[in-house]
Amino acid sequence: MSLNKHEEDLIEEIAGGEFERQPVPKSNLKSWKSFLGMYAGEHAAGTEFVIGPLFLTTGVSAFDLIIGLLLGNLMAVFSWRFLTSEIAVQRRLTLYYHLEKICGKKLVIGYNLANGILFCFLAGAMITVSATAVGIPFDMEMPKLTDTMPNGMTWVIIVLVIGAVISLIASKGYDMVSKAANWMSPVIVLAFLACGIVALQQLGVHSFSDLWEIWGEGGDPFPGQIKYTFWHIFFWSWFANAAMHIGMSDLSVFRFAQKPSAGWTTAAGMYVGHYMAWIAAALLYAVYVRTPEAQALLAQGEAPTVAPGPLAHSAIGIFGIIAVVLAGWTTANPTIYRAGLAFQAVMPKTSTFWVTLLAGSIATIAGLFPAFAMKLLDFVALYGFILAPVGAIIVFEHFFHRQAGIVQNYAEVAHLKFNRSVLFAWAISFGLFYFISLQFDIFLSFVTLPAWLLCGILFLIFSKRQQKSLSEVE
Repeated sequence: MSLNKHEEDLIEEIAGGEFERQPVPKSNLKSWKSFLGMYAGEHAAGTEFVIGPLFLTTGVSAFDLIIGLLLGNLMAVFSWRFLTSEIAVQRRLTLYYHLEKICGKKLVIGYNLANGILFCFLAGAMITVSATAVGIPFDMEMPKLTDTMPNGMTWVIIVLVIGAVISLIASKGYDMVSKAANWMSPVIVLAFLACGIVALQQLGVHSFSDLWEIWGEGGDPFPGQIKYTFWHIFFWSWFANAAMHIGMSDLSVFRFAQKPSAGWTTAAGMYVGHYMAWIAAALLYAVYVRTPEAQALLAQGEAPTVAPGPLAHSAIGIFGIIAVVLAGWTTANPTIYRAGLAFQAVMPKTSTFWVTLLAGSIATIAGLFPAFAMKLLDFVALYGFILAPVGAIIVFEHFFHRQAGIVQNYAEVAHLKFNRSVLFAWAISFGLFYFISLQFDIFLSFVTLPAWLLCGILFLIFSKRQQKSLSEVE
């Protein structure tokens, strides 16, 4: 997930201190081992229980999914290694402070507001995930793939209770959140692995040829879904965390790295969570789709339910229910905490406790509506598309400021609180390619990279003109 102004609080166990407005000193740098476990745990969480099955609803073939994820996640690792960690180690600043030097304080407040709202929606989807597991003992009706509204009072009560508990824990501070997550992460990873193995047995798969015979070329997408190809999987998996790597949010994490090579540790998250876990979750759904219940829904032109709780329960029993609850919890909890910190940048006089409760309340309300979880593929693509171009501004300024003949950290140098070059570059690139996506029905992840590149180029052009005009006035 993308990170924000107070990321140093979010990684205080790594940092051992706060360096919000100064470069991290050498005495506080950490080896690559400090980042390995963090990324492995961060990316094997509640979202994976939803994303894997959603891939299957698009009718994607086995080859396109397996190879598309393999290469798409590799591109994500390359982005972290050669862009994010490279800049982070050279500058050693938080994302917020780095942006403030370029954009100005007022513009960064707007970024944090957008960040916080998007965090809340993501956390809401994870509350939905946990609710599908908690609802099993109560024989709760599970949300359908096409559901947008709450489907009953039982659902509403369970979501409200889970949201309240998560929000209260998050409001107690990140120390409690991080310790709990560190203990739960190995359990969740083990659960994903167990689910995948059991699902393969239930499908009668003993070799890759068996898998190909069952899955093979895929099929038609389920009602309300589009057909995914190799390129859909490749670009979606590359940009699922676009806000964190090409969006530069993880500058705040890697500023503590001794060397840029620490960026390679993100492979632990990509290939444990975004490869093994996604495929394992997809196999769980493949088992369910073969049941009479699911086949009856398909015959009626309806999409079978994508509910992580029942899927995991059918594979590994009570352990599956526990794993889904923990997976949703470990994702929603720090996400709500981060959203609260983002809102605190907008309302600096409000305590962390109250802004976190505000974020938790918004997330809980969002969790009542299953659409955020059932349309998670679309939401994650939109999330990255909105925030990634901001990172292009940092990247292009860092690598090309000399060639473009512009001053680095211009907002700081010129005492600007609002750098209009940044806003215009982002607005034009976002607006143009979002319009193209809607008008021509183009998959949003296909236009994320063009929007990112255009934003960086426009920033250099606008900055050149802005700095020239201001120097002439002076």
